[in-house]
Amino acid sequence: MSDNTISKDSVVIERTFEADIDIIWNMWTQPEHFKKWYGPNGATIPVAEMDVRIGGKRMICMEMRGMKMWTIGEYTTIVPNTRLAYTESMADENGNVVSPSAMGMPEGYPATTEVIVALEDIGGHTKMVMTHAGMPAGSGADGGWNQAFDKLADHLNTVGSKK
Repeated sequence: MSDNTISKDSVVIERTFEADIDIIWNMWTQPEHFKKWYGPNGATIPVAEMDVRIGGKRMICMEMRGMKMWTIGEYTTIVPNTRLAYTESMADENGNVVSPSAMGMPEGYPATTEVIVALEDIGGHTKMVMTHAGMPAGSGADGGWNQAFDKLADHLNTVGSKK
């Protein structure tokens, strides 16, 4: 994604969590935690396969109202406790890329997007800036991400957010 694409067509959400930075990193990189918070309200994550290394693959299944939505991607940037980036494409349950139109998405919905997570330690709390580059304006992704981050904040209460 070019800087122009990121600034023009992306969802950017900044949150500060009352948690150590390594805990927030684990929420993004450990499947058992990721499954607990990812997705909007009402969604569950029955599958989260995450090979967190440059070039490593990821395959996620989000289930909501009896429907399953699969995505696949590849990790492109990994700087522990600082920056994580991965591509994301719609897929079938076998990991084959499926066109957005075949999944009922509106015209202009991108075949591949990129999620970039930047973390910063601010005195025992963590500032997170998540950019979902390539997401069309008005796609509703910001609402889903905000619901997910509310779930993340709740999940932090169950795991203990400090070392």
